[in-house]
Amino acid sequence: MTTDSTIRSVARITDSVETLEGEGFLVHRPFPTEQVTDFDPFLLLDEMGPMDLGPGEAKGAPDHPHRGFETVTYMLEGRFEHKDSAGNRGRLDVGDVQWMTAGAGVVHSEMPAEEIRRDGGRIHGMQLWVNLPSRDKMMAPRYQEIPAGRIPEATSDDGLVKIRIIAGEALGQKAVIDTRTPIIYLHYTLEPGGRAVASVPREYNTFAYVLEGPALFGDTRETGAIGQMVVFDQDGDSVAIEASESGPRVSVLLLAGVPLGEPVARYGPFVMNTREEIVQAVDDFRSGKMGLIQD
Repeated sequence: MTTDSTIRSVARITDSVETLEGEGFLVHRPFPTEQVTDFDPFLLLDEMGPMDLGPGEAKGAPDHPHRGFETVTYMLEGRFEHKDSAGNRGRLDVGDVQWMTAGAGVVHSEMPAEEIRRDGGRIHGMQLWVNLPSRDKMMAPRYQEIPAGRIPEATSDDGLVKIRIIAGEALGQKAVIDTRTPIIYLHYTLEPGGRAVASVPREYNTFAYVLEGPALFGDTRETGAIGQMVVFDQDGDSVAIEASESGPRVSVLLLAGVPLGEPVARYGPFVMNTREEIVQAVDDFRSGKMGLIQD
């Protein structure tokens, strides 16, 4: 939070769309859509659920490949399990973050935990795709799995604003995750009457996504409702978020990143710079060069 800054104005507010992914699990997607095709350096944001599932109803994303970008999974409710072609296995609980750099390519699966698939339960989480610069697209894959207890948190002096710092910095706290593309990823929770002013470099493309609301943005206090994406102009070095004194608690994700300004060629789970690189990625996957998941 800053006291001497220029507040960015709101450029536009767009609705997310409902769609199905993987085996058929529900997501709310603010982009890419017909309204917002990309948001350099970000490629996609999905809100998984929230959904309450009965026994046998839980769906996930079984074995599938990625190349050329990073996936960031943030669990808000429920549990997910993952495994990949390099032999990695893991479990994401509430508040955990998995930052997977696909790089040159990996095959992985992301599924609700076995007990949720069996007995049912609630699932709610976020997945963000972050593009990699051309120099890193063929780097060795890597995982950063950060349990909830290691995600830095900060609280405003008045106690009305709490922040989880997934990437970047806030209130003197710095994220523990190493990012290849410089980005900010902050989760704000504001009690009624709370106000946050987050520092964001002018050159960063910046947006907010409302998880609980409505929330108020900018000096003009424009309203963003649940499931809406709030895009900011690059006319300031900070973003203002408020919760109305008479309204409910607010939960907002603030994301910002330095634009790469590079050509983007994408085909499903592959994001490269040229069509030729996409063709090579498809060939490499089909020939088994990205490996197979061993049960």
